Amino acid sequence: MSSAVSRETPDAYTGFDDDAGSPLANELIETERRRKALEQAEFPLPSKTRIFAVSNQKGGVGKTTTSVNIAAALAQRGANVLVIDADPQGNASTALGIDHREGTPSIYDVLLNDTPMSKVAKRSSEIPSLWCVPATIDLAGADIEMVSIVRREFRLYDALQELLAGAGKNLDYIFIDCPPSLGLLTLNAMVVAEEILIPIQCEYYALEGLTQLIKTVEMVKKHLNKGLELSTIVLTMYDSRTNLAREVAQEVRSHFAAQTLETTIPRSVRVSEAPSFGRTVITHDPHSSGAVAYLAVAKEIAERGALTPALQERGAL
Repeated sequence: MSSAVSRETPDAYTGFDDDAGSPLANELIETERRRKALEQAEFPLPSKTRIFAVSNQKGGVGKTTTSVNIAAALAQRGANVLVIDADPQGNASTALGIDHREGTPSIYDVLLNDTPMSKVAKRSSEIPSLWCVPATIDLAGADIEMVSIVRREFRLYDALQELLAGAGKNLDYIFIDCPPSLGLLTLNAMVVAEEILIPIQCEYYALEGLTQLIKTVEMVKKHLNKGLELSTIVLTMYDSRTNLAREVAQEVRSHFAAQTLETTIPRSVRVSEAPSFGRTVITHDPHSSGAVAYLAVAKEIAERGALTPALQERGAL
């Protein structure tokens, strides 16, 4: 009798469907479904270069991770993208696999020594249409060194205008990864940017500094860059299992409904480990939930800046 039962038992489970699977299995299936849909989706190109300052004076909110992964996702889908690492820690350079040892030509040379940006930008070895202007430890003293320089708030603006008039004229996106402070480096980024992208960690403390950041943006807009807009908020490290994450997300959306993207970035081991390999999660593990989420964020950003197809014809960089 036991042998008969053992032979019949498998037949009893032939009716398994997705709903009967484990939550983890269902999550994996849904993630793969989203990835395939995004692979087939259109990522429209902007008619002119979109310049983002990725800023949040609170550290650990996923600012650098967001910068490099959105940039990589857009570049992978055909856009010409430049990441400017304006953080002395150089984490964006690390994540993109770009050498930023002391003495390497970097954004410091652009800001302090008038070196053309085209001479320090390095191409990604994994995504041909992705470039990075690295940051070295030299940048740590740049805030102090720039104080006595004429047009100190416009150093990055002048360098980028030169780049866009020449070698970088066909760039679609520029992402400036700002340091976790509101000093001269961040101010330079806000002066040249047209859009502010703020990553917000879905925890209570992440909301505390948001008011000050908004005031800074308004100050820059009033006195230095009238075209600056807070265009994009990305909710990062989101855990749907916790009430706090849902409450923070709801609070942000209630105050910034138009700016907050629909896609949230989940906590992901793959996202965290990718920089240790000198890669973004987009190339490290494209099937992971983090990579799929950043791809979805990139699609939302592309669609928000989309114009008619006739205006999207761009040359190669």
